[in-house]
Amino acid sequence: MINSKKIPSGWKSTTLGTFMEFKNGINADKSAYGQGTEFVNVMDIFKSHFLKREDIQGKVQITEKQKAESSVMYGDLLFNRTSEVPNEIAYSSVYLDHEEITFGGFVIRGRQQEDLLDPYFAGYCFNSSNIRREMIRRSQGVVRANIGQKDLNKVPILIPSEPEQKQIANTLALWDNAIEKTEALIAAKENQFKWLTQKLFKPTASWESYKLSDLFENRRETKNVDLPLISITREKGVVPHSETNRKDNSNEDKSKYLRIRPNDIGYNTMRMWQGVSALSTIDGIVSPAYTVCTPKKIVHPEFMAFLFKTKPMIHKFYRYSQGLTSDTWNLKFHHFSEVKASIPDIETQSEITKTLNSAKKEIDTLRKISEKYRLQKRGLMQKLLTGKWQVNAQQRVSEAEYKEVSA
Repeated sequence: MINSKKIPSGWKSTTLGTFMEFKNGINADKSAYGQGTEFVNVMDIFKSHFLKREDIQGKVQITEKQKAESSVMYGDLLFNRTSEVPNEIAYSSVYLDHEEITFGGFVIRGRQQEDLLDPYFAGYCFNSSNIRREMIRRSQGVVRANIGQKDLNKVPILIPSEPEQKQIANTLALWDNAIEKTEALIAAKENQFKWLTQKLFKPTASWESYKLSDLFENRRETKNVDLPLISITREKGVVPHSETNRKDNSNEDKSKYLRIRPNDIGYNTMRMWQGVSALSTIDGIVSPAYTVCTPKKIVHPEFMAFLFKTKPMIHKFYRYSQGLTSDTWNLKFHHFSEVKASIPDIETQSEITKTLNSAKKEIDTLRKISEKYRLQKRGLMQKLLTGKWQVNAQQRVSEAEYKEVSA
């Protein structure tokens, strides 16, 4: 139980088992899936804190008795009961529809026997850091993490009054709405960027065809062991390895590691056909598994970096890659050199680069805004769901409080 001295005024401290009943889901034969009643699986739960029937893709053929025993009704909570790692155990979603559905065997249904939790409040409450920590602490297993009904019964929870629950949910929903709109705008801008790239990289009669050996040299500079280790990623481009979440598997002896300088293009020799290449803005060293290309003066480095990300060029890299299987294909520089590319004059390259950079900057700005909204929401959840900040039906988060979570 929670220390009584830490219980906010007007809030109640209890455990889930005092007012909720838990039940495991249905395990059916393989032939039963694909038709029948909609059923919630683990992936549905990971997608959102709130679920409606239209969000659920899976179906299972079950008896009327099974439907009655394993129904999911408005306001029911659904938890994943098994996970590869403890940190992903007991994520939850609240069902917010009136059409009855069912749920799968790797899911636990929680149903209130006493209506203490507003469904919208519950969607946020059960994904707060405090309850998540209690869930994870009670999970078990060596190879896989598991949590059972008895474990969930013991999870402590702080429950505010119904009006405060609704106000908390309304406040957090404002941030969800802002995040959703920003993410939709990002998706639209990304589609626009793809269209713009296809349009700008469509060759005209004035474009000339070159082998990449005419446009690049292979930088094979080694023995720069004092320079920082660099990684080349599909998402972030060329970044210091310390800024990635990847384990450092580099050799202790880095004398054979390749130097990469600003305006060089580095690519993963075994993943170039998947588009893993990027322009460097920093000086460092990369594993010999990468290839480092230095652009010659007739090309704009950023233009070529954008070109290498287009589908036609990635397809060419795929065709020139060597190997027996997709896991062993590689594109060494001597094969890379044979690939042909059509490019305009250097002035046109510069104009295309400027246009694409402007569009890319808009997307990057929106991503930063979205991340700021997410950080603000996490801060608000920590304050509101623990009662450190209390609101009622007539109150909203004050300007001072907003600035605190925005900092």
